[in-house]
Amino acid sequence: MSGRRHKQKGDAYERELASYINEVTGLKSFRAPLSGGGHVGMVGGADILGVPDVFVEAKRVERLNFHDALRQAEGNIIKTKSKDCPLVINRKSRMKTGESLCLLRLDDFLKFYKAYLKQEGHTT
Repeated sequence: MSGRRHKQKGDAYERELASYINEVTGLKSFRAPLSGGGHVGMVGGADILGVPDVFVEAKRVERLNFHDALRQAEGNIIKTKSKDCPLVINRKSRMKTGESLCLLRLDDFLKFYKAYLKQEGHTT
């Protein structure tokens, strides 16, 4: 697959992912302008904007080095001085959007999980 086709596939996944996030959460997220191709976009560096407190790095590849992808997200967070939590989301071919895999650091996950447990009445 050519470089242009890879970028088109990635761009389409970013739009697909934003649409899915909106459908499930009611947010109004969207693909960041100029987000593809490894460039930090004009509006913040994340691939998907309008997702509060989360810095989404979307990857539509068959074989993903999750450590490198997380480092990329964390590097973009530093460059943009964002306070968001880095989250890598990956989907392979023939997977449904909702089956995409998510990666974040354990300490970041536990912040979200602690808030969830409190909301559900499991902690005080």
